[in-house]
Amino acid sequence: QVPLVESGGGLVQAGGSLRLSCAVSGSIFSISTMGWYRQAPGKQRELVADITSGDNTNYADSVKGRFTISRDTAKNTVYLQMSSLKSEDTAVYYCNVYSKLAGVDYWGKGTLVTVSS
Repeated sequence: QVPLVESGGGLVQAGGSLRLSCAVSGSIFSISTMGWYRQAPGKQRELVADITSGDNTNYADSVKGRFTISRDTAKNTVYLQMSSLKSEDTAVYYCNVYSKLAGVDYWGKGTLVTVSS
């Protein structure tokens, strides 16, 4: 299992910003999509945003206009810039890397984002 190293979570006040990073520590054959999911207490894990190898992006409606996903292909790193944070953004955020060719999903261990109101 290739580790995904996440960083950037923490405590922030409502209206503030945070930037999450996820670096692929190792080699993954033919990455198709890199993205971020989140899971709030008592809720199912949901897609926040993802970005394809062709730099097409997809966002959950709840974060459109506030979050921006980007990737650095050379560094095999994906970022999630979160702005105008709300208390409902509080969750554990998980990095995901998907290789369609290999048929494999990779997951990070998660990083906690807490937004205080």
